[in-house]
Order: sequence, then C-alpha cells, then structure tokens
Amino acid sequence: MTWQILLIESVYFLAAALFILGLKKMSSPVTARGGIIWAGVGMTLATLITFLTPNLGNVGLIIIAIMIGALPAWWLALRVAMTDMPQMIALYNGMGGGAAASIAAVELIKGSSHSLTVQTLAVLGALIGSISFSGSIIAFAKLQGLMKRSVIFSNQQILNLILFLVTLGLGAYVIYLGSSASITLIMVFFGVALVFGILMTLPIGGADMPVVISLYNALTGLAVAFEGFVLGNAAMIIAGTVVGSAGTLLTQLMARAMNRPVSNVLFSGFGAKGGQEATGDSVEGNLKPIDATDAAIMMAYAEQVVIIPGYGMAVAQAQHKVWELTKTLIDRGVRVKFAIHPVAGRMPGHMNVLLAEAGVPYDIISDLEEINEEFEQTDVTIVIGANDVVNPAARKNPESPIYGMPILNADKSKNIVVIKRGRGTGFSGIENDLFYADNTRMLYGDGQKMAAELLQAVEEL
Repeated sequence: MTWQILLIESVYFLAAALFILGLKKMSSPVTARGGIIWAGVGMTLATLITFLTPNLGNVGLIIIAIMIGALPAWWLALRVAMTDMPQMIALYNGMGGGAAASIAAVELIKGSSHSLTVQTLAVLGALIGSISFSGSIIAFAKLQGLMKRSVIFSNQQILNLILFLVTLGLGAYVIYLGSSASITLIMVFFGVALVFGILMTLPIGGADMPVVISLYNALTGLAVAFEGFVLGNAAMIIAGTVVGSAGTLLTQLMARAMNRPVSNVLFSGFGAKGGQEATGDSVEGNLKPIDATDAAIMMAYAEQVVIIPGYGMAVAQAQHKVWELTKTLIDRGVRVKFAIHPVAGRMPGHMNVLLAEAGVPYDIISDLEEINEEFEQTDVTIVIGANDVVNPAARKNPESPIYGMPILNADKSKNIVVIKRGRGTGFSGIENDLFYADNTRMLYGDGQKMAAELLQAVEEL
C-alpha cells in the first residue's frame, strides 16, 4: 500500500505543477494553446492515478460515469460554434459546481464522522457549488436565448438576502448536528441554496455576463478545493485553489474594466431594462448611413485603420471575412490594428479567441491601454458589433449607467464606421452616443455580409 500512496501523491504533485504551468501559459495568446494541453495532461494523469487508490470501490461505475460525461462533452466541444462558446463555458462551469456539491451531498448523507473543520468545509463546498451550479444554468439560458429578459420584481434583493441568511442558517444547523443530520434537512439545505443561485442570477443583465461567468468559475474552483479537503485529495485541493484564485482575480479585473464593484454587477440589475429606460436620457443627433463602397474608399486610402470587434461579430461569424479584409488593406499599405476591450463579448477573452480562430496575428491586436492614445491619429475606426465599450457617454454623461467605465476612444478617430444589423440598442439596452456623432457613419447589415462587401469594394479600387 505504501508504494501506491507514494506513487499517487507523486503524480498528484506532477499534475499540480502541470496545472500551474498550464495556467501560466494561458496568460498569453501565443502560448495559451500549449497551456490548455499541459493542464489537460495534468488532469488526465490525476484521473488515471486515482484508480490505484487502495480499496477503491465501484470501479465499473466510475468508468461508466467518466464515459457518460467525457464522450458527449468531446462530441459537443468539436461541434460548438464560437458564438456559442460563452454559454458552453457557463454550462460546463456549472457542471463543475454541481459535481462539487454532489460530493458534499454524498459525504453529508453518509453521516461520516468528520471533524468540525471538515464538516464545515463540506457544507461550505455544498453551498458554493450549489449556487455556482444553478446560477451558471441561468447564465447559460440567458446566453443561449432561452431566457429573453432578466427577471426583476419588487424587494427582490431583500428576498435574496433573506434566502441567503436562511441558507446559512440551515448550513450551520447541519454542521452543528454533524453525522446525525437528517437526509430531509440536508436536502432542504441544498434546495434552498439552488434556489438562491437562481434568484441571484435572474436580475443580472446580459452585458454583465463576462463578470458573472468568471465569478461562478471562481466559486466552482473554491467548492472543488473545499471538497478536496473533505476527501483528502491533494489534486482537488490544488486544482480548485488555482481555479478559484485565478477566477477571483479575473472577476476583479473584469469589474475594474467596467469601473464597477462586483456588488454592483450582482445586485444592480444593470442591463436588465431596455432602451431609454436604461439610460434615463435621450441622445441628440441623427444616425447617418453609409454604403459599403464609400466606406471601402475611406479605408483603402487611410494610413491607419483600427477595427473594434464585439459580440455582433461573433453572432455574424464575420471574423474570417474581417481578416481577409484586413489582409487586403495591409497589402495596399494601410496600417491595420485590432482593439480589444476587456469585457467585449460574452466571456473573458471572447474576441481574442475569435480572432485567433481566424488567424489574426497577435502582434496587430492591442488592448485598451495600448491603443487608446492612437485613436486621434487613426483615419478610420471600424466598429463591428460592439456597443458599450465604445460609448463616449461613459466619459461625458454622469447620468449614464456606464459613466466612469474605461472605454475604447473610438470617437476621437477622424472617421468611424459602425457595422450594425439594425437601429436597436446593444445587449445592455443603453443608447450609444457614438452612433450619433458627426464623424460616425452607420453601415447597416449582417457583419459577415458587410465585411464581404467591403472586401469586394476595396479589391475593385
């Protein structure tokens, strides 16, 4: 037995090192693919070595469960469109939280004689995992379009607070009773935690989904780490801690990029109302349309063009045509750059993933801090499917819900062309002042179709 335990612990240590190194490599788009592979190898090693655990039971059921989970996930991952990646991540993250909560449920229902510390960690893991599971399911439903609007009602936050306190009280009672806690009490505790996760997520607007996804990712990691302590599994502890800490840091960075505290994201209901009800103010000016030929002329004879992608580009699957257009402009001697806002899209890094899929070189992709000073020297800025991240109301209108949010200074360009499917507001429901600016022209139509028309017009010049 001793050699088995030594081997298991050694492989767990190696897996932990691969997790950490993989996460480090994921910090750069250049090395992110390798980081995912390293972390995947670590997870595979940790899973396989677990089968050497002395006196491990139900091996057949474990293998069946792995196949039931892995095979459909592999099949779906190969076929999911890049536009659906945010909801897939939300769904799979929810599954992780649900798995951690399930482990806690088994341990609590078994009535094992855990110490007070371990019992507390089991209950905390159950609480956090349940909230992450049900909250992530709601996030998935919103991103998938299964829920068309946020749900807000009177005294909602007070109800949520009461429900959370009830959940904490039930959890404390389960800890107090220890192994003598009844199955009914444990199930009520889980049920209330799941309901709280649902109600907490219902009022959150779609524009805040990047922050919500990263927050639930952090919660899932924390829940896994707690249950690792309960099971005495070093790999779970390390993996959960790494995921939890990285998710927490990412959540803070995303909230900072919106100039809003996480509490405001969770409890303000931002983006849940549409149109002028969300802004409380009207925008002066007129929308000025342009056709693809005129926009192409502006771009073809420019010295510098900056392209700002948003979720609309993802929906239209326009990234490949945009890259073809970019290459054509570069061949004509135009300097082209891409500007990425930290919260553009529906998940952290969404636009970077799309551009990488299309083959856009990393050296022409800039983040907000790198590119903002260049807009005043930019001849043409192309905004394709972005909204709040280029809205100058964030700088100029103290009454705007996004006031103070760092934005890409597209409005300081000499000319702006906005590719947009229609005249409606963005996902957050806030009217965009940029669209009404004197130097802005609106190119209406599907993003991929408009990119193709721009490409053709540039090639014909």
